[in-house]
Amino acid sequence: MAAAGKNVDKQKSGDLAKAQARAERQEAHKDAPNPVWFKPVMFGFMLLGLIWIVLYYVTSSMITPLPLPMLGQANIFVGFGLVLVGFLMTPWWK
Repeated sequence: MAAAGKNVDKQKSGDLAKAQARAERQEAHKDAPNPVWFKPVMFGFMLLGLIWIVLYYVTSSMITPLPLPMLGQANIFVGFGLVLVGFLMTPWWK
């Protein structure tokens, strides 16, 4: 029974070392800069959503409104969704 206790202690110390290593990796990841593609993608989503909405409003009086005529008024939700994705990326921008 004492041998089983020693194995548990070794496992706990191994788990503690793994947790410390994981914490160090997370801390290093927090300080790391964003990838090069992050800002263009973030602003791209925002601009694409804005263009989508403006394009829908400008062409809404035409026979086939752009960008997707089959969506109708739902084009506004698609545009705002794209803008929202861009804004949801902003907290991670460093």
